[in-house]
Amino acid sequence: MDIVDLGTLPKSEAVYSDFLLQVREKLEMDHAAYAGLNPAAGAIHGYVTYSDEWKLHYQEQGFHMIDPTLHMSQRSIAPVDWSRLERSNDFRRVFRDAHDFGIGDQGLTIPVRGPYGDVGLLSVTRECSTEEWQKLVRHVIGDLQSLAVHIHDTVMSSDMLGRILYHPSLSTREVEILQWVAAGKSQQDIGDILSISHRTVEVHLRSSREKLCALTTAQAVGRAVGLGLIYPG
Repeated sequence: MDIVDLGTLPKSEAVYSDFLLQVREKLEMDHAAYAGLNPAAGAIHGYVTYSDEWKLHYQEQGFHMIDPTLHMSQRSIAPVDWSRLERSNDFRRVFRDAHDFGIGDQGLTIPVRGPYGDVGLLSVTRECSTEEWQKLVRHVIGDLQSLAVHIHDTVMSSDMLGRILYHPSLSTREVEILQWVAAGKSQQDIGDILSISHRTVEVHLRSSREKLCALTTAQAVGRAVGLGLIYPG
């Protein structure tokens, strides 16, 4: 899928909201939302495609203090499917009201953790059957993980302190291998191209993931693209 490079555009709420609208349309979701916390800069960022009425109601009710889709995801390192969340009193309270605003409880949140304690949460929702939802999630999970890293890194780097801190140092070989991965090459292909073993390729990829604080190679590639270390494939 096409990824808009937010780093090349003016930093404004409209830009991030437009990005989420593209995520929503391309992945066939009803809504998309991003929430990010940068403790180093003392900043919280939130951009959503929900209606102004729901945003106002959410804030007035203080739902951000009890919303399990936020609090459970913030503590997780893996994607959180809302269908697996405990139907607690807080869950029922938030989604009882959400239903009144046309928002269902079929959703997924992708957590992203940065190297300095920053956390980003990209969430998507869609009103559909469980079977349809599970099929859709399997189809888009890879794109969502890359997009989550992309928007989180871009939002965090919009802070001056974030720009100073967010500068991982990759070796020339690590950058080279990530660039080949972005071009669609397998580890075996990359080993053949660079005349090294595929095990050595994996060692460099593991190092890159650690430096970029990425759980997967796909996340590492997305983060490296967002930081301008490599180019999209």
